[in-house]
Amino acid sequence: MFIRSLLSVNVLPLRSFSSSALNILKTGDILRERRVFTNEDVLEYSKVTHDSNPLHFDSELARNAGFEGRLVHGMLVAALFPRIISSHFPGAVYVYQNLNFKLPVYIGDKVTGEVQAMCIKENKKRYIVKLKTKCFRNDEILVLDGEAMAILPSLAVEQVSYLD
Repeated sequence: MFIRSLLSVNVLPLRSFSSSALNILKTGDILRERRVFTNEDVLEYSKVTHDSNPLHFDSELARNAGFEGRLVHGMLVAALFPRIISSHFPGAVYVYQNLNFKLPVYIGDKVTGEVQAMCIKENKKRYIVKLKTKCFRNDEILVLDGEAMAILPSLAVEQVSYLD
């Protein structure tokens, strides 16, 4: 149930392709997804990971530490990246990710995650794709960036499907 709730709540897929073939991934194409992280998301993530840092649960402590309010776990925010890849490329294998946490994300913030294809190489009828990854708070403030690599079974971009 936890996985289902994380994958199906408050998500808006967005696609931005630089190529003329809208259903085939090309270098430069960007896939995006928008999400609002809730109190329930933070609580459920904490249960699974056993990360009970009080900055995620105690507003006063978070403010005393210099934040505006309770924080969303950084790794929960970063989970948007494999979500974007797997929803468009079923059977993809996420093999690498580096992350630079720039600014906090607060419960209730609108976060847009994006992956941009930087390099695509074919290898044995599969595709190794290097991706630039970014998350923005309220569509303008960069909160997280990095690079990822995934092995895709195809470059055909499928429609996003959500679990009920």
